[in-house]
Amino acid sequence: MQRCLELALLGSGHVAPNPMVGAVLVYDDPLAGERIIGEGYHRQYGQAHAEVNCIRSVKETDRPFIRQSTLYVSLEPCAHFGKTPPCADLVIEQGIPKVVVGVRDPFPLVDGKGIEKLRKAGVAVETGILERECREMNRRFFLFNTRHRPYIVLKWAQSADGKIAGAMTPAGRSRILISNEYTNRLVHKWRTEEASILVGTNTALADDPALTARLWKGPDPVRLVIDRELRLPSSLRLFDGQVRTLVFNNLRHEEGTDCGEAGLSYYQLAEDSSLVHQVATALYQRKIQSVLIEGGARLLQSFIDADHWDEARVITNEELVIPGGLPAPELPVVQPFSREKIFSDTIRTYKNPNPTA
Repeated sequence: MQRCLELALLGSGHVAPNPMVGAVLVYDDPLAGERIIGEGYHRQYGQAHAEVNCIRSVKETDRPFIRQSTLYVSLEPCAHFGKTPPCADLVIEQGIPKVVVGVRDPFPLVDGKGIEKLRKAGVAVETGILERECREMNRRFFLFNTRHRPYIVLKWAQSADGKIAGAMTPAGRSRILISNEYTNRLVHKWRTEEASILVGTNTALADDPALTARLWKGPDPVRLVIDRELRLPSSLRLFDGQVRTLVFNNLRHEEGTDCGEAGLSYYQLAEDSSLVHQVATALYQRKIQSVLIEGGARLLQSFIDADHWDEARVITNEELVIPGGLPAPELPVVQPFSREKIFSDTIRTYKNPNPTA
């Protein structure tokens, strides 16, 4: 099962809104003992699932052993027709006698139905192997299907004295690069791992961010920006047409170009409802499973105050002090889940022990 998890991670950034899944086929050779005769993982959304790729990988000389092998898979095989046929049917057709499942699939069209179908066909099914690890790897998928909202990751960089931006000047706040170039590359890796990325109006104006993963090989997230009065100029890089972009605003709703890979869409917000909940609802409706919120401070704090977050990744430049700078958001008292040191920067990751939704 550990090998299934390793394989599954190879699909990171490419399979959402599907989960990452790995599969391994093991034959208990009477002479040589257990050996792997097939491996596979879900490589791309809409394409073959892990079980299919695993069975396809079996060499011709080993194909007679499929009916005497055990299939290990990190997530319950699907039992419905979606983009591809049901994997449970394939397992039955191939005559695989035993399946070991890491964790049950929470997706409503599966949710135990794959396991039930296999057992009714006479396949021995064992479940709950490395269940915690399998669930953690697909935490975005699990939360999306059980809480009906995206997995929310907060991220910001701050100075050693807890400032997120420079001091105020007559021309506005001075822009200071806080994290180092190596940490910046890691941030771009994070972008490839999330389905979308969100910034507020002031951040868009002050930084003119592209919000792409140009420093790391991988898919760009859907770009999201809060622009209530639609005052952001069209010359900003957010509107360069290179990546699908959604603008949250109070004036306009337009879905016509939302289906394209680089389309520009507008989502009209209700003034009498919480911004945080409206953003989460809009992303759920669009099957966008996760969002990386990169700022600014007020937007980040609004998600913290609403207790509507799952992870926070705080980068602190331990060698930088910004007198008179803009204070960073404030998390509730919670111990960091992990720490990582990259030269001058310390990255602390926090997990919300009990989000409200």
